[in-house]
Amino acid sequence: MNKNLLWRSFAMLIVATFLVTACAPAATSTPAPTVAPTSAPAPTTAPTTAPTSAAAPTTAPTSGAAPTAAPTAAPTPTVAVAPTVAATGAASGTPITIGEILVGPHNDTGWSQATYEGLQYVQSKLPGTKLIYIDNAFNYQGTTPAQLAEQLLAQGANVIVFNSDSFMDDSNTFAAAHPTIPVIMLSGDQNWAEGQDYKNIPNMIDIMGQMEYMKEIAGCAAALTTQTGKIGFLGPLINPETRRLASSAFLGAEYCWTKVLNKNASDLSFDVTWIGNWFNVPGQTLDPTQVADQFFNSGHDVVISGIDTTEALQEAKKMTDNGMKVFAIPYDYHAACDVAPSVCLGVPYFNWGPALLTNIKAIQDGTWKPHFEWNPPDWAHFNNPDYGAVGFNEGPALTAANKATLDKFISDLAGGLDLWTGPITLQDGTVYVQAGVAATPQQIWYLPQLLKGMTGASK
Repeated sequence: MNKNLLWRSFAMLIVATFLVTACAPAATSTPAPTVAPTSAPAPTTAPTTAPTSAAAPTTAPTSGAAPTAAPTAAPTPTVAVAPTVAATGAASGTPITIGEILVGPHNDTGWSQATYEGLQYVQSKLPGTKLIYIDNAFNYQGTTPAQLAEQLLAQGANVIVFNSDSFMDDSNTFAAAHPTIPVIMLSGDQNWAEGQDYKNIPNMIDIMGQMEYMKEIAGCAAALTTQTGKIGFLGPLINPETRRLASSAFLGAEYCWTKVLNKNASDLSFDVTWIGNWFNVPGQTLDPTQVADQFFNSGHDVVISGIDTTEALQEAKKMTDNGMKVFAIPYDYHAACDVAPSVCLGVPYFNWGPALLTNIKAIQDGTWKPHFEWNPPDWAHFNNPDYGAVGFNEGPALTAANKATLDKFISDLAGGLDLWTGPITLQDGTVYVQAGVAATPQQIWYLPQLLKGMTGASK
């Protein structure tokens, strides 16, 4: 009897053990890794309203290097694919996939959009051409523009375009690492045999337009319009390119003020403030919105922009809406006046399409060679998108009388008027170009200071 009871107790214990095991929770599996999104992130655009913080100082950063803001969380670079553009004609030669590294957003209504649309122009003329890109290239903390170009290469690009001279070193690094890949450097001079920075890079093409003429036209439009005799120049960072373009605007303003309006040069103020980069980088640059406001609030009734974005135009519209009579001249992009047409006197712009088409077609045909080109306007086909490297679209705010005068000035430039003929004196009083002598291309490209008659930092 006791023996049977013992066996029953043992059997019940075994059954209970099985029940506990069966009811235990299942083991937790390792979670699957998160897959990075494949769509392009929304581009960052410049602010359109003035911040409420204290006004920015009027002195600009003295460094010529483009500061990079450290993002709070470094975004992951994503290669974006440009929309397909219908092309005319039949495909020929090696299929081309262009990879572009952009310093700003591809839709900034400024420099980056002008270069991006220049490559879309190539797509429209070369059937089968693809365009992929990474914009805001300095936003990726810990990843260099050269490394971003490697990503484009991995996605199938067989031509790489760097769209800013801020990428000079990175374009050199990438070209050296990939000697069989054609590299196009916009606004660079590494392959200018007569230049100061000649590198003789065998797989690089440097392309730039002679914007100096268009800045002269902008300066003339400003001089014809100003009622106060005070013109502001909203500058980016300080380097030879920005010095020569600001100085070209001054030469145009001074010429039309003295030679056309017959006014005293001493009665014209041309004041330059540099923000420290091609566009606003909060915490790192002066705020271009605040700088434009300072110009307008201190009696400058025309502001010429040298930055990639349209704050000067936006602020002119805001001031005009509040009762002021002020105007602005944006930069880079042919349709920039559309941002605020009622205060826009015109826009000097780059027309990258024709030069990019010529060079990329040569790459496709296998006939290209490394070189430097600094392309002039095509005066015979002025403002025709199929011709010329630069143009000037007159704005709706330009009066009919001033338009007629400006058209005459443009005609004079087309006929050979050279405002870079001496005497030209630097800001420190040094005679840079002797009277009656035309400045050399090198003297213009590598201008070491602003010119006498301008206020603002030269370095």
